Amino acid sequence: MRKLSATTALGVGCIAFALILAFVWIPLDTDTGLVERSRGQYVVGDSLAPTLAAAFILISGLLLLLERGGENDRPSRNNVIYIGAITLFGVIGIVVMRWAGPVAANLFGGEDYRLLRDTIPWKYTGFVLGGGFMVFAMTSFVEQRLTWRAALIALVAVAGIIVLYDLPFDDVLLPPNGDV
Repeated sequence: MRKLSATTALGVGCIAFALILAFVWIPLDTDTGLVERSRGQYVVGDSLAPTLAAAFILISGLLLLLERGGENDRPSRNNVIYIGAITLFGVIGIVVMRWAGPVAANLFGGEDYRLLRDTIPWKYTGFVLGGGFMVFAMTSFVEQRLTWRAALIALVAVAGIIVLYDLPFDDVLLPPNGDV
């Protein structure tokens, strides 16, 4: 009988998460399909981005299953600490992403955030701070040190997502602005 390696456990976890995400969470959370036809043109549906993310997670899990681990590659305490830390950084980043825009708008804008959520700088506040925190914290954790390089990587990653995902589409709101 084959022993469970850390790589295999992570691969199976990724595959399970991707399948739950794609077939349970996304359909329950979104009202539209991947692409919608509206007024004679195709527009991005609410479920496109999360479904693509689920597909990438699934592919990553499959690649992990194909990877050969070492003989002593059993799940360890360090594996659990790593997964826990990455999860914690993700949760904190999502909380910052969700609340930074409304708090900043309340403190500096003086208006209801729902009215400001698609205007600069408010629409980017939570996304940049929360997303930047996630990338910076995870990079710093992996490198075991805080560096300006990690901060620059975080800013470039968040800016890249804004350029690719927000700027080309007039009807797309960056997370979490669609639900606020």
